[in-house]
Amino acid sequence: MTDLLLGIDIGTYSSKATLTDPGGRILRTRAVPHGLSQPAPGQVEQDADAVWWQDLCRLCHAMLDDGEFQADAIRGVAVSAIGPCLLPLDEAGRPLRPGILYGVDVRASAEVDELQRRWGDATLLAHSRMAFTSQAIGPKVLWLQRHEPEVWAATRTLATASSYLVLRLTGEHRIDRHTASHWMPMWDAAQERWATEGPAVELLQGRRLPGPGWCAERAGEVTPEAAAWTGLRAGTPVAVGAVDALSEAISVGVTEPGDLMLMYGSTTFFVLVQDRPTPDARVWTVSGATPSRCNLAAGMATTGSLTRWFCDEFVREQGDVEAAYAAMFGAAAAIAPGADGLLVLPYFSGERTPINDPHARGVIAGLSLAHSRAHVFRAVLESVAFGIRHNLETLEDIGAPVRRVVAVGGGASHGGLWLQIVSDITGRTQVLPEVTIGACYGDAFLAGRAAGLLAESDLAGWVRPGREIVPDPAITARLTPRFAQYKALYEVTKGVVAGLR
Repeated sequence: MTDLLLGIDIGTYSSKATLTDPGGRILRTRAVPHGLSQPAPGQVEQDADAVWWQDLCRLCHAMLDDGEFQADAIRGVAVSAIGPCLLPLDEAGRPLRPGILYGVDVRASAEVDELQRRWGDATLLAHSRMAFTSQAIGPKVLWLQRHEPEVWAATRTLATASSYLVLRLTGEHRIDRHTASHWMPMWDAAQERWATEGPAVELLQGRRLPGPGWCAERAGEVTPEAAAWTGLRAGTPVAVGAVDALSEAISVGVTEPGDLMLMYGSTTFFVLVQDRPTPDARVWTVSGATPSRCNLAAGMATTGSLTRWFCDEFVREQGDVEAAYAAMFGAAAAIAPGADGLLVLPYFSGERTPINDPHARGVIAGLSLAHSRAHVFRAVLESVAFGIRHNLETLEDIGAPVRRVVAVGGGASHGGLWLQIVSDITGRTQVLPEVTIGACYGDAFLAGRAAGLLAESDLAGWVRPGREIVPDPAITARLTPRFAQYKALYEVTKGVVAGLR
């Protein structure tokens, strides 16, 4: 074996790596679990070294330590990670606190509102091509300044998860433009570079940012120090990398205008490929993986994490988490569409797109003594499908047609029932590719690009079609009025929910 490509993805609850050959043949895959910290309601964090870097090192050793594959054969490495996250670094590049996670962390809700008022919707949309939400980094920077001034005083550089890992691997601090797009208002969307005047200067106060690049660019090479930690060969090329969702889109060939990746994970994430931007405050207009593409991105805050919470709290005593999932999916399959009148809002950690309301919370409506645990779980699955439909219809309303929906992610592996519920409620066929091991597979392709072994056109040979999930038109018609009720339920309860805090 002479040429190997290594892709590593650092996710919310686990990290995963794969080794491939330049033709996309999977040679080895490994995964390691990890947790997250919630120091206060609405705050979600992870330790950059104990979780992100340690996972990367563990995965490298899991790939190499048995001697079957040699570090000298690895021609390129690429890393993706959750994002956008906020990690302050000192002058030596050491983390000053745990990383503040992406849109599931809603600690900066007050700062979101304040910055939105300060600069105005029109100015923000023109500058950043999207509105402030819990996904934006700018409000979290302001939160850090106000709530942890001693950390801010020591901060010299701001990083995100993927950029920190590239820094540890290469000594070069780089970030992909897709992730950087969420660093509003520091990012100049029209120029695809860091802003040099206006709100960005005011907010940064002289702190440094990683150098932007395209995902497949070579960021640098593995340093001798990083080689000692990871077992990789010093001098191995390392790509700029990407946020996990973009790498996952690449992994399944979502690269042409009208292609949409629907990622079932701890959150649900959408990436729609475009050849020209159509900015709208309800979603996120971001850079693409290459200069010729841009993306409309969207995301729900709690989907897989909601089903996990349900099973942990109400089913886990029956066995491990996988047994709990299997039991509940089996029970929910026996419940008729519509869950016998139950309706859930899946906003258990606020909601991102399209309502962009960090104050939203979960609602279970229509409960009676006739309902069982299986009814509630079925309604939870349907609530995610209603949220997906809400996002898809928003994209269409913006004038960004969806030509093809490709389903990926861990939630898709739970298979039939959930995917069928989503297709039935949205009325959309979903394509499930043959290979769906995740973002690490897309990272391996980026590693090949950075090493000069692959061209962009070679991706076609990596992606193989699988099966399709086709909607039942009768169920779609039956649940369309329920979708209207789903949207109405949020409107009539949001004032009450806000008063419960």
